[in-house]
Formats: sequence, structure tokens, C-alpha cells
Amino acid sequence: MSILEIITYPNNFLRQLTKAVDNITGQTQDLIASMVETMYAAPGVGLAANQVGSEQRILVFDASNRDETRSPTILINPKIIERHGEIISEDEGCLSVPDFRSNVRRAESILVECVDRDGNPLSIEASGFLAIILQHEIDHLEGKLFIDHISKLKRQLFTRRMKKRLKDR
Repeated sequence: MSILEIITYPNNFLRQLTKAVDNITGQTQDLIASMVETMYAAPGVGLAANQVGSEQRILVFDASNRDETRSPTILINPKIIERHGEIISEDEGCLSVPDFRSNVRRAESILVECVDRDGNPLSIEASGFLAIILQHEIDHLEGKLFIDHISKLKRQLFTRRMKKRLKDR
């Protein structure tokens, strides 16, 4: 296990579609362990594999309170099957989009199908905060960022600020 470097916007790797995991190997398990360690170290509540430079369709998350025992969940090849309702994710942020937060419209409840780290089929019915986490991380696996869900004007202002910050380095 090791803490991995988190790729940040505007790196184009974040825009690539991830590839389905056909065979869960020892290398897959090592990646998962490192992703969990990286997520906690960041600190974050979720992390998609492409955020750490892997093309695999894997995400990890932990929706428990920081005071509770850590309880990471691993999803391989997750796909949103159903979406219901609408909720505003207030002050949403992202480890790959540092120093920016915004309100984002998300489905209030979703159904996700995937396999767990042992290859067992898994269905998750999620609502509220858990639904927000899953939609955010699955978006990553689809090459989307939360800033893609905000107004064009806010996105342009953020992009200009990031380009200026990168130029000033």
C-alpha cells in the first residue's frame, strides 16, 4: 500500500473514460488498497481510479463520520441503473479540483449495480449524501467532473483562475 498522487484539473487524464475490470488480480487489490489509503490521507470521502492515474473502472468511498470506525466500500464496474428525484449537493468539492466548491444538482436517489472487490454482484440503493458521493465518483469514471454540472459562467471563471494559477507557478 502507498499513498498515490492525485491528478488535478485541468489534466486531460481526468476526461478519459475508464475501462471495465474483467479480471480482479493481485494488482487490482493493491491498487484498491492504495486508493483507500490515499482517500483517507487526502482527506476525502471518495476516490475514483482515474484520479490516481489508473484507467480501471474502480471507486472507493467511505460515507461514515470521521469520528466513526473507518468503513471503506469498494465498487468495481459501477453503473447507475436508476435515478429518482432531485437534490442540491451543497458546497460540493473534489480532490481533483482543489480550492473550488459549488452547489450541484444531483438525483436524490439512485440504484447502482457493480461487483465488490471479490467479484460478487452488488446492488446499492442510495439516497441523500451517499447518492451524491456515488454520482460524483461514477461521473469521474465517465470522464466528467463536478464542475461540468455548474453554470457555464462559473465554470469559465474557475477555469481562468486555474490557468492563471498554473501560469504563475
